[in-house]
Amino acid sequence: MGSIGVLVVDDSVVIRRMVASVLDDDPDIEVVGTAANGRIALDKLPQLRPDIVILDVEMPVMDGLATLRAMRPTHPHLPVVMFSTLTERGAAATLDALTAGASDYVTKPSHVGSVNASIDRVRSELIPKIKALVGATRDKTTSRSRPVPPTHPVRQDRVDVIAVGCSTGGPDALTAIVAGLPADLPVPIVVVQHMPPLFTRMFAERLDRSCPLLVREAADGVIVEPGQILVAPGDHHLVLRRRGVEVVAQLTKEAPENYCRPSVDVLFRSVASVYGSGALACVLTGMGRDGLKGSERIRAAGGRIVVQDQASSVVWGMPGAVAQAGLANDVVPVEKVAETLVAAVGSARRPAPHRLQPASPASPSAPVGVGKAGSVLGGAW
Repeated sequence: MGSIGVLVVDDSVVIRRMVASVLDDDPDIEVVGTAANGRIALDKLPQLRPDIVILDVEMPVMDGLATLRAMRPTHPHLPVVMFSTLTERGAAATLDALTAGASDYVTKPSHVGSVNASIDRVRSELIPKIKALVGATRDKTTSRSRPVPPTHPVRQDRVDVIAVGCSTGGPDALTAIVAGLPADLPVPIVVVQHMPPLFTRMFAERLDRSCPLLVREAADGVIVEPGQILVAPGDHHLVLRRRGVEVVAQLTKEAPENYCRPSVDVLFRSVASVYGSGALACVLTGMGRDGLKGSERIRAAGGRIVVQDQASSVVWGMPGAVAQAGLANDVVPVEKVAETLVAAVGSARRPAPHRLQPASPASPSAPVGVGKAGSVLGGAW
């Protein structure tokens, strides 16, 4: 890959030194500069020309969000990783930054017990993201794309659920996709987005505001019904179980898989077990290979898999692994994902003859299974 030049921006001299020390220990990475606030960082960008920026969220003079917004007109493709505190304020600012064009984020170590533990945490979380993001950027710049086996179009007899897995770049992709879904989508959607606790709740709330369907962070025992999107909570696996004629969500603290909890593989396996050939899976942008083994289960059960293409992915790790394994039925750009999912559901369903229309929209606290526009979902299908 060649040496990766990093600019570290943080108002804490202790944090700057710790991060710089961790990164400089890696033979593939060179810290080309540091800055105590966003204004200094913007002044240094033309001279240092880093391959990636590590950007603190909360700083004096110019904070991370303002810096990111000022940077994007002149550096639209420069990867930026936000360095965020694990607090409600930090989570909100980080989600704002992802919307404004940040590539990913890492939460600052807290309650880890020692300086060495903090260093290990930064090393294990930050370095893989730096390499993945810069590698993806260089691949796109040099027009290198990994070969993909031919896709396998399939017509399912029935689609009963959509299961989505994503990581790096996922928040933006999911936001775009859910906005393109109809309010009367007759199947439930379950989502694993790699995020820590608190972040997943706030992310679900934001998706809910941009989506005609009801979006909630999943709770243990909630019934999985049409008209809702359930997002796995941070630090919990989301598993679906059949309970009589109902399907319910179950949260577990089983060991992480692929270093992840929640894990896409865990969700997909349970979806394949419960829904069989009625499962429609979607793997979006993200680093790593989480979702590959679960996708194998879904294909083996007769389900269908849609993956995001390389050109529109921030990192084509997760979808690329599924596509290159020959498991994908469709490989499409992010702007085509929603219509691909809707078409897959519609081709396996009869059109509803009638939908109830109330006098006024339902409140956000409407019962699960009733869309925001008040139409009864799933009953006529």
